[in-house]
Amino acid sequence: DRLPLELYVYSSPQFNAACFKPEQDRLYIMFSSSLIEGFSSAELKFVMGHELGHHVYDHHAIPIGYLLRGKEHPDPQLALELFAWSRYAEISADRAGAHCAQDMSAVAQSLFKLSSGLTSKVVQFSLDDFVAQVDDMMVGDTNARPQSSQADWFSTHPFSPLRVKALKLFEKSELYTEDQNATTAADLEVGVQALLSLMEPSYLEAKTDTAEAMRRLLFAGLITVADATNGISKKELKVFEKFFGKYAFTDKLDIEKIKRTLDQRMAEVTARTSQPQRMQVLHDLCTMAQANGGITQKEREELDHIADGLDIPRAFICHSVDSAKDLD
Repeated sequence: DRLPLELYVYSSPQFNAACFKPEQDRLYIMFSSSLIEGFSSAELKFVMGHELGHHVYDHHAIPIGYLLRGKEHPDPQLALELFAWSRYAEISADRAGAHCAQDMSAVAQSLFKLSSGLTSKVVQFSLDDFVAQVDDMMVGDTNARPQSSQADWFSTHPFSPLRVKALKLFEKSELYTEDQNATTAADLEVGVQALLSLMEPSYLEAKTDTAEAMRRLLFAGLITVADATNGISKKELKVFEKFFGKYAFTDKLDIEKIKRTLDQRMAEVTARTSQPQRMQVLHDLCTMAQANGGITQKEREELDHIADGLDIPRAFICHSVDSAKDLD
């Protein structure tokens, strides 16, 4: 059955929109005033379709914000899986928005405006340059730097150029076009998974020297952060074992010796990896520390030290801790 739809506009200088779980047999969508004034008709169709997509696909059945911000913190692995699920949900909603807009250029400009806060009155948008950022990231060059907000790499929303690239794959698929040369739905999903894997901590399972160096850093970093306040607690041990196995931590481990290797491990990872890869490790440390019930001042100081050693802004730690947000 179709639900009555009510639209509301609220005063805000930020571009934003949100769809809420139906209440009293009505569906509510809110738009910021700046979004209404700064977006074209086609761009607004994309935003509207995106929000309706969240409703049609029943994304609000999984309360991401409540699960990640509630009193009972999920275990670290589940928290990372929730972030990943939320990013896939955004990709699905984007497809609904693209179907409504029927204008891929307008869709891309919408995503650029949402991520940058800028309009065409300020800068000239280049779709090719915007999407090219993804190709640079996939190369894995140590000197590569994301041009958009670094915080986009770890949040409930995918990095904006990834969303555009995923939509371009969607545009060429049988789900969008009747072209005989269209890619199959199965091939489309493989392509999207390859894109979104850039935002997932695959180094935890990968069998490469780089992944091993990242895991060694995660191992030492977690022990260092956990031991910063009154030693390593039973809860922290449980968190540790979620990632490294039940018997990874034993009384035979020389904690102080492991802590002394932290700087060396950071240097090795910095030499081997790109900044986005290093951000994966730091984000995982923040996620695990938060899943244990919060971060103390001493733990934060250790995280700051690790951020400095990996050449990552300390502000990224705050984002990683606070990045559990509801779908919008």
